[in-house]
Amino acid sequence: MSRVSVRVAHPEDAPAVNALLAQLGYPSPESLVRERIALLADRQDDRVFVAEMGGEVSGVLSFHVMTLFHAPDNLGRITALIVAERKRGAGIGRALCEAAEVFAWSRDCGRIEVTSGHHRSGAHAFYQRLGYQLDDHRRFIKQREPSR
Repeated sequence: MSRVSVRVAHPEDAPAVNALLAQLGYPSPESLVRERIALLADRQDDRVFVAEMGGEVSGVLSFHVMTLFHAPDNLGRITALIVAERKRGAGIGRALCEAAEVFAWSRDCGRIEVTSGHHRSGAHAFYQRLGYQLDDHRRFIKQREPSR
Protein backbone atom coordinates (compact mmCIF):
# COMPACT_ATOMS: atom_id res chain seq x y z
CA MET A 1 0.00 0.00 0.00
CA SER A 2 1.29 3.47 -0.87
CA ARG A 3 1.96 6.04 1.76
CA VAL A 4 -0.29 9.12 2.03
CA SER A 5 1.39 12.52 2.22
CA VAL A 6 -0.48 15.74 2.88
CA ARG A 7 0.67 19.21 1.85
CA VAL A 8 -0.74 22.66 1.18
CA ALA A 9 -2.24 22.93 -2.30
CA HIS A 10 -0.60 24.97 -5.04
CA PRO A 11 -2.33 26.55 -8.04
CA GLU A 12 -0.71 23.85 -10.23
CA ASP A 13 -2.93 21.32 -8.40
CA ALA A 14 -6.05 22.88 -9.94
CA PRO A 15 -6.64 20.22 -12.64
CA ALA A 16 -6.51 17.38 -10.10
CA VAL A 17 -8.59 19.28 -7.53
CA ASN A 18 -11.11 20.17 -10.22
CA ALA A 19 -11.47 16.49 -11.14
CA LEU A 20 -12.09 15.65 -7.49
CA LEU A 21 -14.75 18.36 -7.19
CA ALA A 22 -16.50 16.94 -10.27
CA GLN A 23 -16.51 13.44 -8.71
CA LEU A 24 -18.48 14.81 -5.77
CA GLY A 25 -20.93 16.65 -8.03
CA TYR A 26 -19.40 20.13 -7.87
CA PRO A 27 -18.01 20.79 -11.34
CA SER A 28 -16.22 24.13 -11.55
CA PRO A 29 -14.17 25.92 -14.16
CA GLU A 30 -10.53 24.98 -13.65
CA SER A 31 -9.62 28.69 -13.72
CA LEU A 32 -11.87 29.30 -10.69
CA VAL A 33 -10.30 26.42 -8.77
CA ARG A 34 -6.81 27.73 -9.58
CA GLU A 35 -7.85 31.24 -8.47
CA ARG A 36 -9.35 30.01 -5.20
CA ILE A 37 -6.31 27.91 -4.31
CA ALA A 38 -4.08 30.96 -4.88
CA LEU A 39 -6.41 33.28 -2.94
CA LEU A 40 -6.66 30.99 0.08
CA ALA A 41 -2.90 30.37 0.08
CA ASP A 42 -2.43 34.07 0.82
CA ARG A 43 -4.70 34.02 3.86
CA GLN A 44 -3.38 33.20 7.30
CA ASP A 45 -6.54 31.45 8.52
CA ASP A 46 -7.49 29.44 5.45
CA ARG A 47 -5.88 26.35 3.96
CA VAL A 48 -6.43 23.98 1.10
CA PHE A 49 -4.69 20.67 1.72
CA VAL A 50 -4.10 17.97 -0.86
CA ALA A 51 -3.20 14.37 -0.20
CA GLU A 52 -0.92 12.51 -2.54
CA MET A 53 -0.80 8.77 -2.86
CA GLY A 54 1.14 6.88 -5.47
CA GLY A 55 2.45 10.13 -6.93
CA GLU A 56 -0.93 11.68 -7.66
CA VAL A 57 -3.29 14.07 -5.91
CA SER A 58 -5.93 11.74 -4.47
CA GLY A 59 -7.79 13.99 -2.03
CA VAL A 60 -8.46 17.60 -1.11
CA LEU A 61 -9.74 19.41 1.98
CA SER A 62 -10.52 23.10 2.34
CA PHE A 63 -10.47 24.65 5.80
CA HIS A 64 -11.39 28.05 7.21
CA VAL A 65 -10.95 29.61 10.65
CA MET A 66 -13.62 32.03 11.82
CA THR A 67 -13.23 34.43 14.72
CA LEU A 68 -16.31 34.20 16.90
CA PHE A 69 -17.81 37.29 18.43
CA HIS A 70 -19.52 35.49 21.31
CA ALA A 71 -16.78 33.03 22.35
CA PRO A 72 -13.12 33.25 23.36
CA ASP A 73 -11.94 30.68 20.84
CA ASN A 74 -12.22 30.38 17.06
CA LEU A 75 -14.33 28.04 14.98
CA GLY A 76 -12.79 25.82 12.33
CA ARG A 77 -14.83 24.70 9.36
CA ILE A 78 -14.16 22.02 6.79
CA THR A 79 -15.91 23.28 3.67
CA ALA A 80 -14.87 20.51 1.28
CA LEU A 81 -13.41 17.04 1.70
CA ILE A 82 -13.11 14.81 -1.33
CA VAL A 83 -11.18 11.59 -1.82
CA ALA A 84 -10.84 10.01 -5.26
CA GLU A 85 -13.49 7.31 -5.61
CA ARG A 86 -11.01 4.56 -6.43
CA LYS A 87 -8.82 5.40 -3.42
CA ARG A 88 -11.43 5.63 -0.68
CA GLY A 89 -10.73 3.55 2.39
CA ALA A 90 -6.95 3.96 2.11
CA GLY A 91 -6.54 6.55 4.89
CA ILE A 92 -6.54 9.63 2.67
CA GLY A 93 -9.56 11.30 4.27
CA ARG A 94 -8.21 10.57 7.74
CA ALA A 95 -4.81 12.07 6.85
CA LEU A 96 -6.46 15.21 5.45
CA CYS A 97 -8.63 15.62 8.56
CA GLU A 98 -5.61 15.15 10.82
CA ALA A 99 -3.78 17.93 8.94
CA ALA A 100 -6.83 20.17 9.27
CA GLU A 101 -7.07 19.46 13.00
CA VAL A 102 -3.41 20.30 13.58
CA PHE A 103 -3.96 23.55 11.70
CA ALA A 104 -7.18 24.30 13.62
CA TRP A 105 -5.68 23.74 17.05
CA SER A 106 -2.68 25.92 16.09
CA ARG A 107 -5.14 28.70 15.20
CA ASP A 108 -6.91 28.51 18.59
CA CYS A 109 -10.05 26.79 17.34
CA GLY A 110 -12.19 25.35 20.11
CA ARG A 111 -14.09 23.12 17.71
CA ILE A 112 -14.32 22.07 14.10
CA GLU A 113 -17.54 21.71 12.19
CA VAL A 114 -18.35 20.12 8.88
CA THR A 115 -21.58 19.94 6.91
CA SER A 116 -22.44 16.83 4.92
CA GLY A 117 -25.50 16.24 2.75
CA HIS A 118 -28.25 13.96 4.09
CA HIS A 119 -27.62 11.48 1.26
CA ARG A 120 -23.92 10.97 2.12
CA SER A 121 -24.30 8.29 4.80
CA GLY A 122 -20.80 6.94 4.16
CA ALA A 123 -19.35 10.37 4.88
CA HIS A 124 -21.41 10.62 8.07
CA ALA A 125 -20.03 7.30 9.32
CA PHE A 126 -16.50 8.43 8.40
CA TYR A 127 -16.78 11.65 10.42
CA GLN A 128 -18.20 9.79 13.40
CA ARG A 129 -15.27 7.32 13.29
CA LEU A 130 -12.97 10.34 13.55
CA GLY A 131 -14.78 11.60 16.66
CA TYR A 132 -17.14 14.15 15.12
CA GLN A 133 -20.59 14.15 16.67
CA LEU A 134 -23.89 14.81 14.97
CA ASP A 135 -25.17 18.21 16.02
CA ASP A 136 -28.91 18.67 16.39
CA HIS A 137 -28.92 22.42 15.78
CA ARG A 138 -30.85 23.71 12.82
CA ARG A 139 -29.02 25.42 10.01
CA PHE A 140 -30.92 28.12 8.15
CA ILE A 141 -29.88 29.31 4.69
CA LYS A 142 -31.10 32.21 2.62
CA GLN A 143 -30.12 32.29 -1.04
CA ARG A 144 -29.32 35.57 -2.74
CA GLU A 145 -31.80 36.47 -5.45
CA PRO A 146 -30.33 36.15 -8.95
CA SER A 147 -29.35 39.46 -10.48
CA ARG A 148 -31.30 40.52 -13.51
